[in-house]
Amino acid sequence: MNTHPVDQYLRTLTRRQLFQRVGLGVGGFALANLLNNDLSAAPQNPFSHFAPKAKNVIYFHLVGAPSHLDLFDYKPELQKRNGELCPKEMFEGKQLAFIRSRPSLLGTSQDSKFEFKKCGKSGIQISNLLPHLQTVADDMCFIRTLHTEQFNHAPAQMFMQTGFERFGRPSLGAWTNYGIGSPNKDLPGFVVMVTGQYPGAGNSVFGSGFLPSVYQGIEFRGKGDPVLFLSNPKGVDATARRKVISAVNQLNEMQLDGVGDPEIATRISQYEMAYRMQTSVPELKDISRESQTTLDAY
Repeated sequence: MNTHPVDQYLRTLTRRQLFQRVGLGVGGFALANLLNNDLSAAPQNPFSHFAPKAKNVIYFHLVGAPSHLDLFDYKPELQKRNGELCPKEMFEGKQLAFIRSRPSLLGTSQDSKFEFKKCGKSGIQISNLLPHLQTVADDMCFIRTLHTEQFNHAPAQMFMQTGFERFGRPSLGAWTNYGIGSPNKDLPGFVVMVTGQYPGAGNSVFGSGFLPSVYQGIEFRGKGDPVLFLSNPKGVDATARRKVISAVNQLNEMQLDGVGDPEIATRISQYEMAYRMQTSVPELKDISRESQTTLDAY
């Protein structure tokens, strides 16, 4: 069933709901905005609203990596005060988790291996620990305008990924998926690969928050099935799985007709996506068809 989401919404909208959502003094503009935000973004065809300039976004979140202060965020005053106790006013009258006494300021070691050097035409300062990045400084963009008071791992990670230190907000990947979309109907637009230590904030760092769940990250594993619960159980072939999904989706469509919740339409599209992924994901993981040049690069 390919009912347009706006038509679906209007059929289920009661007069009481209409007046509740339009509100006083907002009129038809609010209704139009509501229909656009709640429905065009949600369920069945999650492509971007505008032609994106970027085709792909690759983001690395390095849990336990060296501090930016040691690599590409030179702080002359911190260097000068290395080893001094932190100012009292930073801690007086405050209860800070995991901090029991006044800590020392940690500047970068004066060893030449850790020294910073002005690089490229921009003169950006990068540590000698990153010799290759020093040669391509003018090809990179360093963002130094962000600030947070979150210093514990989990809330800091959540703030970094969602812009908020509490649960419930969409992650950077979910917003990107929402904005750019994906031209591939057989694979999710937002894929997550975890190696080593899992983020302290858990899967909230790649969740969709208040956006429809179709925009959340799908975790791909390095061992066994790339995506959990994607393979058919023993004794169940593709034909039987197709019949089950069709039956479940028919029930979901009936509920969607009665309730009008966009998340139900998202659930329908996710079942269909999972069925298509049964074929596309194994092919994606198979690197035997890659050229020798590509294999050598890894």
